[in-house]
Amino acid sequence: MATVLSVSGSPSPASRTARLLRHLDERLRDQGHDVVSLDVRTLPAHALLGADFGHPAIVGATALFERVEGVVIGTPIYKAAYSGLLKALLDLLPQYALTGKTVLPLATGGSVAHVLAIDYALRPVLTSMGAAHVVPGWFTLDKDITVGEDGAVSLTAGTAQALAEVTDRFSAVLRDRTAVLAPSA
Repeated sequence: MATVLSVSGSPSPASRTARLLRHLDERLRDQGHDVVSLDVRTLPAHALLGADFGHPAIVGATALFERVEGVVIGTPIYKAAYSGLLKALLDLLPQYALTGKTVLPLATGGSVAHVLAIDYALRPVLTSMGAAHVVPGWFTLDKDITVGEDGAVSLTAGTAQALAEVTDRFSAVLRDRTAVLAPSA
């Protein structure tokens, strides 16, 4: 199966976005994918904001993008756009860092007024970075994500079903692309 990089662009340590991603990571693992997580907020701020391309943490993050077949990008939506933290990372990656990758964009936010941010703010950037296939993403309202005291995530029934469908579609595309790209024995 494919290796997937699951990227959280949330600046919050108690992020619903990151918790939602970890929830979806488990579904992808259950489908046989190897999943590597990257919380952008754990990268050094001075390296991100100072555009230090040579910083070991930035070099390491870039290497993660290079070695995977699929990328899940999760971001909270602020002012109808993806997070500045995610932008800082994307700006430090090589121009075509997503070449040949299958990408699943996900977003969380407090209002349905931001539902189109995936298609109008995030998708064009991912496409410009060379993504082979940006599958249809999903916007989840914050109120549809509940985090228990133990950290467990529960979703409303409709949200759980929709996220399962987009995750399964992403997984199927990855499987198909990996099978096509695999050398024949």
